[in-house]
Amino acid sequence: MSLIERRIGLLFAAILLLLALGAVRTTWLGMVKGSSLRQRASEQQVSQATVPAPRGTITDRRGVELAVSEPAADVAADPMIIKDPLRVARQLTPFLGGSVDDVLRKLSARDRGFVYLVRSLSSARARRIQRLNIEGIEVIPSSRRIYPQGSLASQVLGTVGTEGQGLAGLEYSENRWLRGHDGRRRLVKDALGQPISLQDQRSARAGRDVRLTIDAAIQQKAESVLDGVGRRSSPKGAMALVMDPATGNLLAMASWPRVDANHWTEAADYAREDRAVGAAYEPGSTFKAFTVAGALTDGQVTPQTAFNLAPEIQVADRTIGEAEQRGQETLTTAQILAQSSNVGAITIGLKLGATRFDQWVRAFGFGRSTGVDLPGEASGIVPRLQDYSGSSMGNLPIGQGLAVTPLQMAAAYGAIANGGLLRRPHIIASVGGKRRHQPRARRVISPQVAASVRQMLEGVLAPGGTASEVSIPGYQLAGKTGTANKPDPTTGGYSDTKFVASFVGFAPARNPRLLIAIMVDEPQGEVFGGQVAAPAFQQLASFALPYLGIAPG
Repeated sequence: MSLIERRIGLLFAAILLLLALGAVRTTWLGMVKGSSLRQRASEQQVSQATVPAPRGTITDRRGVELAVSEPAADVAADPMIIKDPLRVARQLTPFLGGSVDDVLRKLSARDRGFVYLVRSLSSARARRIQRLNIEGIEVIPSSRRIYPQGSLASQVLGTVGTEGQGLAGLEYSENRWLRGHDGRRRLVKDALGQPISLQDQRSARAGRDVRLTIDAAIQQKAESVLDGVGRRSSPKGAMALVMDPATGNLLAMASWPRVDANHWTEAADYAREDRAVGAAYEPGSTFKAFTVAGALTDGQVTPQTAFNLAPEIQVADRTIGEAEQRGQETLTTAQILAQSSNVGAITIGLKLGATRFDQWVRAFGFGRSTGVDLPGEASGIVPRLQDYSGSSMGNLPIGQGLAVTPLQMAAAYGAIANGGLLRRPHIIASVGGKRRHQPRARRVISPQVAASVRQMLEGVLAPGGTASEVSIPGYQLAGKTGTANKPDPTTGGYSDTKFVASFVGFAPARNPRLLIAIMVDEPQGEVFGGQVAAPAFQQLASFALPYLGIAPG
């Protein structure tokens, strides 16, 4: 056999060997690895994308936008694909924010096939990143929550997490309506990665809009007034609540310090708390109105009933005096309320008796939640009748030894202002354009008793009353001051340096259309409710009454 024939034979054998290897390889890929390879090809050419549903908008009662959603994007990376992490980090950092080192650290995580570089990036920046066309970088459509008014009502609104779930406030409690339902989209690409087919498998369904009873203008004024309280009194915190007593509509609910809703996580836990519903405090003298209302209804006293009062009163092992020293004095029921006499209120409470007193406290709604459509409402603390000690009737009638929330106090005063009808406060007017049903009011006291208490509360702002310096030209005001020592957990008694100053009032006194509650936690310097909280009431009411078109009276 010639050399040429041998070479041809070897070449032919090599070709046969290669064909045999190809056949084996084809069989291996087609039969053994076929399923996984087809799945990988499908993953490369067919993708399922979530189409985020627009979250519903939250507005005030006039349509002012308080919380809105706008298109955004999440930027993710596959570190295993990125060949030059430092170069990519330098390219992306101007659009992502932060430092190159932070981005580089995420891009260098070679043990991970997916990592978020940023969540909820603005659409404009996301588009610029997309145009860079960096292999291993993915831009995923999403949305982000924006609060156009900044800190306005931020503790009420709450916040939304990165996954679009409400985490606090109304964003949390109304999440099932606001969130909507995400859609699904199928995208098919050719071998070069170019889209050739786009199909919506399930359309996104937008969340429902929520309209509040809050009025943005009154809310802004309330927060501005609390800013002034913060500057003057340097308290731990402060709260203002504005309500229409005839309907239970909450027109403002402000807490200080302010929190920018767009930077929610940067604020302290205490600042983020909606203290109107979540903070329980001893109300002090503001509670005396309910002691008097119960005694009036039971016929134990009239507004003109006179009491010869000693400077102090002994109840079991407790001796209780007045906030300011005085001698023996005769005061009527009306004067006791106007001058906030501790001895007088306790005397009336003793005439009422522990059993009836307890019934009246609970009738006004204390000791249970109001049922307001806000999350995190506290029930307050009201001792059970069987747990009363011998001295309980020496502190309970003057608002010590029990705890209430500002919202409970406003609702209870709302019953006095509303002719004896207790309404559930509420903040949501409608969801998805459908008005939210509110339960009927419950009668607590008669219209005649309510009118008598309102008239007596006018004396608080008259000469000789504890808020005599508060007035608004043309309007007759009514209300009650409160100054309560805070419990001292160290001694088990009451602090001599920490107080809660408060004021609850309404106007016009004879036909109330506006109710305002102010609570200031641990004011410094002046600490009395008439000095700290009542002026804040005056400032807020001076704006809200004409703004709402409430005629003088």
